[in-house]
Amino acid sequence: MKLFAIAALAVASLGSAALAENTFGPLIAPDALNADLSADAPLVLDIRGDAYAEGHIPGAISAPYGKFRGPADNPGQLVPEDELEAVLQSLGVTLDRPVAIVHEGDTDTDFGAAARVYWTLKSSGLTQLAILNGGMTAWEAENLPLSDTATEAEPSDIDITFSDQWLADTDEVAAAVKGERDAVLVDARPASFFEGKEAHDAAARPGTLPGAQNVTHSVWFNDGTSIMDSAGASKLMKSLGLKQDTEIVSFCNTGHWAATDWFAMSELAGIENVKLYPDSMVGYSKTDGEMQNVPGLFQNLMNKIKGD
Repeated sequence: MKLFAIAALAVASLGSAALAENTFGPLIAPDALNADLSADAPLVLDIRGDAYAEGHIPGAISAPYGKFRGPADNPGQLVPEDELEAVLQSLGVTLDRPVAIVHEGDTDTDFGAAARVYWTLKSSGLTQLAILNGGMTAWEAENLPLSDTATEAEPSDIDITFSDQWLADTDEVAAAVKGERDAVLVDARPASFFEGKEAHDAAARPGTLPGAQNVTHSVWFNDGTSIMDSAGASKLMKSLGLKQDTEIVSFCNTGHWAATDWFAMSELAGIENVKLYPDSMVGYSKTDGEMQNVPGLFQNLMNKIKGD
């Protein structure tokens, strides 16, 4: 079995292509994606699962979100590299073709699925990535074409080396908690989880990481479904006082909501050193690492900033 590369060598092995500017995304509007489809440019991955059969973007490939997730007892766990490579090959993913990721788009929580797939593909070496802003909800609202005919993927021979450049593991998070690693810990969950009043079913105990800031995933959205643009995300980041040279680790319960925070900070606001902790609190809570329950003072500040 191929193991995940979690050393600096893995980052270097991706070469300069992994650092290429993303000229396709990170967001794409429905009308822009529709125009691109006429030129047969992007590979469209529909991650909605069963909803694909009810109507999808013409030519889109069904790529259910579950293919990018871990087991029920730790949904945020990384898919082993050899298994992920096989998934990408079966979907026809290549390193040189732009990929558009399509989610349902009915809630801000749903966006996390697209962000987690985006993060996975970027970590796998793809550079031209975009999320359809507003998902299928926005696509249908503009009366754009739909198809009920499944598109078969043309398998690829993609060979990936999963990078740790945007990845934080449990040991690194534990080191940050102990003050042995300089990193800002950002909890993307709603306040009830942050305060320890609620816990994921698969978590061993409630609470958050000591010293974490609560930046709920929903603050990045203008209307609950479409995420804000780069200017809005940058403005919000300045309000939070997080700087370009600060390592930031985003976490939640299972690396889903946290993927939205990662996407907003890394891809929209342009903060270079933002990492996702995929196992998040479900994984961490099963260790003997320190946890705490805290009042939602930071969330109250976030609500005020959002209201302004």
